[in-house]
This record gives sequence, C-alpha cells and structure tokens, in this order.
Amino acid sequence: MVITRESSDGDIYDTSESEDLCKGVKQLSENGLHRVPSKFILPVSDRPDTNVEDQNVVTSNLIQLPIIDFAELLGPNRPQVLHSLSHACEQYGFFQLVNHGIPDDVVRRMMDVCRRFFDLPYEERARYMTTDVEAPVRYGTSYSPTRDTVFCWRDFLKLLCHPLPDFLPHWPSSPLDFQKEAATYAERTRYLFLTLVGAILESLGLGIEGPNKDEREQEEVEDILKGFQDGSQMIVANYYPPCPEPELTLGIPPHSDYGFLSLLIQGEVEGLQIQHQAQWVTVRPVPNTFVVNLGDHLEIFSNGKYKSVLHRALVNAANSRISVVSLHSLPFTHTVRPSSKLVSEKNPKLYKDTSFGDFIEYLSTKEPKGKEFLDSRKLS
Repeated sequence: MVITRESSDGDIYDTSESEDLCKGVKQLSENGLHRVPSKFILPVSDRPDTNVEDQNVVTSNLIQLPIIDFAELLGPNRPQVLHSLSHACEQYGFFQLVNHGIPDDVVRRMMDVCRRFFDLPYEERARYMTTDVEAPVRYGTSYSPTRDTVFCWRDFLKLLCHPLPDFLPHWPSSPLDFQKEAATYAERTRYLFLTLVGAILESLGLGIEGPNKDEREQEEVEDILKGFQDGSQMIVANYYPPCPEPELTLGIPPHSDYGFLSLLIQGEVEGLQIQHQAQWVTVRPVPNTFVVNLGDHLEIFSNGKYKSVLHRALVNAANSRISVVSLHSLPFTHTVRPSSKLVSEKNPKLYKDTSFGDFIEYLSTKEPKGKEFLDSRKLS
C-alpha cells in the first residue's frame, strides 16, 4: 500500500511503500526525500521545539553537565570526586567523564568503523535485520517496526558484547576491521564501567570496606560487584541522516535507559537532549569525553536516590550524525532490587524486584514510552 500525506500547501504526494519504510531512514534519505513520510511524523504534542526558521540549529538552550575527572577519582582526591559524583547522580542523572583513560584513537576508530558500516550497500546491512531483540547482532530502524505507531529517524546497529568470545564471531565481518575495532572498544569501555560503577556504589555509602560495615552489607556489595563482572554489555551505534523536516520527528523519542550505566560518545554534531528541571536542554558535544547517564536499574537499586533521566535525540536538515553508546548492567538472569542498606522504616522499599525477563515481557505487549516500564515497577 502506498502511503500518502497532505503537505502544508495542500498537495497530496506519495512517500513510499510501507515495506520500504522498514528498510531504514538511510535508505529513504538516499532516495532524495524532500518531505518526511507520514510514518515518521509525531503528534503535534510530541514534536521537538526546534527553530524552524533555521533547521540547521538544534537549539540555543544548552546545558553544562557536571564534570567528573576519572583520573582524580583514582587518586588522593577520591573523596571530593565521590561527593561531586553523588551530586551529579542526584541532581542530573548525567555527567561528562573526562580523563577516562581510553585513547582518543580507540574512540575515533570506533566512530569511523561504525560510519563505514552504515555506508555499506543496503543489502549488506540488511543481513543483520531481525525482530529478535535478543539476537547477538541486530540492525534496524525503529525498535519494533511492525508495532511502533511512529518510526524513529535513525538506523541502529546493536551488538551484544559479553562474554566477548561468545558474540564476536556473530558481529559484522564487513568492514574488514569492524570486529577488531569494536572488540577493542568494548573491552576498554567495559573496564571503564567496572571502575566507575564501583565508585558510584561507594558514593551511595556502599563501599566494599569500612569501619561500620556489617557482614550482610559487605556480602551484598560483593555480590553485586561480582554480578557486574559477569554482567551484560551491549553497544548500540546510531546513525541519523539529514532530515528534510526535523521539526516533525525525532531520532529517538524520550526514554530512559534500561540497565545501570550508559557510556556515550556523540561526535561533533549536537543532537542529544536531556530533561532537566522540566525542560529539554541540549548537551553540547565535548571532545574526548564520555556522556554518562544512569539507567533504570540504578534507580531501582538506589531505591530512588539516584534517578534515570529522560533523554532524546534530535535530527537536523544539514548534517548526518553518529553516536555510539555502551550500555552496562547485571546479567540478564539477575534480579535487581533496592539495596537493603538504602531501605528503612523511614525510607521504605519503593520498587518491585525486576529482571531483564520482565522488561522483555513488557515490551512484547506495549510500545515503550518515556519511563513507563520503570513506573510499572513502582510499589506506590
């Protein structure tokens, strides 16, 4: 069936066969679209508040995220950095990580090889298209093209990463250096996550050692740290082509991340927005830094002290954009629950125990929106 749409000047025009829409926005963009197909147009209330006078500008409402110096976190100033980390997690749910120790060329080569993957002919990319959300490799456009009401203006490549030897053989073999560069990046970001999440637990008062730590608390901390060692890691590369009408759609709609922590590199083009103090604000890309955000699992584990935060991706009319995010959490079979130390008579348990299976079951019945899954886990 051909989809038609009425333009602002009253003309009726064809957009594409519905099957073609599922091939992804890069394919549509390369066909020379001058207008956004109907399937990508958001309801008026959900559209981004972009400056339609100049569609090459995302927004002037920029935010300076808290800066966490990873090198300082590992040195004698750790107590002060832990305090800053706690503030960032409570007040923002996001921070910029500098001096993270991953060489610039590792990051640059990862961005480059992902761009070259998206530049492959459609037939090569399509080999990895699947509706199986648990597949070791998945290429696509919207999360569920057969069910989503509105599609996202992005294509994605998802890679399951841990244990690396189990998944690496399934990753794309083209470009020829893809597996090598992506594996190096996965290993380096995994080490960074394990060090960083230990500091976040400590900022919650859950360090593995301490004068007032009882045996039960120490066992709980050791258990979750072991869980992270065996935990899940997924890398998602996102490609956002230029959009002829960026005021009508989004690269990714508002959502929070499922998991504990996400480590993002977003290139030089603005596009990431977070919700802060009830407003959408743009995170300016900073060279050689990671944007780190808290996931739903960490909000549950901290019993609401630290919050996962809604964020979204804008698109623009002039430039393509690539971002790469490494998402980390406990193993898929692990149950996540509020830490016993953070639950008391004055601060009762706020969330149900949950697991990855609960998340998959939720997605099988509903189109994910905002923080609806996390809300479904709340006890009140």
